[in-house]
Amino acid sequence: MLSRRTFLAAIALSAPAIAGTARAQAYPTRPVRLIVGFTAGSAPDIVARLIGQWLSERLAQQILVENRPGAGGNIGTEAVVRAPADGYTLLVVGAPNAINTTLYDKLSFNFVRDIAPVAGIVRSTLVVVVHPSVPAKTVPEFIAYAKAHPGKAAMASAGNGSSTHVSGELFKMMAGVDMIHVPYRGGAQAMTDLIAGQVQVSFMGLSVAIEHIRSGKLRPLAVTTAIRSDVLPDVPTVSEFVPGYEASAFWGVGAPRNTPTDIVDKLNKEINAGLSDPELRARLADGGGTMLAGAPADFGKLIGAETEKWAKVIKVAGIGPE
Repeated sequence: MLSRRTFLAAIALSAPAIAGTARAQAYPTRPVRLIVGFTAGSAPDIVARLIGQWLSERLAQQILVENRPGAGGNIGTEAVVRAPADGYTLLVVGAPNAINTTLYDKLSFNFVRDIAPVAGIVRSTLVVVVHPSVPAKTVPEFIAYAKAHPGKAAMASAGNGSSTHVSGELFKMMAGVDMIHVPYRGGAQAMTDLIAGQVQVSFMGLSVAIEHIRSGKLRPLAVTTAIRSDVLPDVPTVSEFVPGYEASAFWGVGAPRNTPTDIVDKLNKEINAGLSDPELRARLADGGGTMLAGAPADFGKLIGAETEKWAKVIKVAGIGPE
């Protein structure tokens, strides 16, 4: 039979776990903000609205998607870093955060330290597309073309340090080619000039490029992920010709550091449930995305690996913010 002292000690030890369980069961009791560091209609905004709708239904509270564009996503990230760690302010986390860690010398926050990973959602492929006037129809032919015309092939991107930029710089390094980087203020502007033939090549998000590929306005040479895309199954990967090459964008959800573990786990569970839902999976996969899912720690490992990978490219290529 337990003594009174032992019984009270057991109650004291279990109290935090009981409190955490009760808190997680009650959460959320009011609307939750999901901050997107980019404009409405952008890839992270679309992901946010899809997962936000799912969470609104599952949690019985409205998920308010709030766009805070600027500084490559840093304005939105800082807003979440400064928010209370109570689960009511979340961040759409993605490749820009991993890139910005090295791209910007002076940030008022440390992304890896100050944002807790909640759940990975989707990894999206990019596609190497050229204007039809470019004679190359394969990656080896394009490499030969670029080497025969050093510094002449113009590579469009959505801006300095964007995924479309660093993916191209990685290709330049690994394939040993010289291309002129032409940064734009967004993917739409880059796409307009690529279709017009003002630039020759781009490492563009598949979701942005797919309709122009289907219409014949652009020619796909390869996808950037390690495996072929179901959206373009006949298009090879870059790595089939440049061994070891891999580049992609990814999106997920983060929260201010010190957000209670039970709340993080509840959000992770509900997001993973969404990634198992056929309808939501199909909508996320429309642009060539593959689901991530997994535990918060899994998403944290992905963020760490991507941060390290792009840091090397940024330093070697000497990339700085616009």
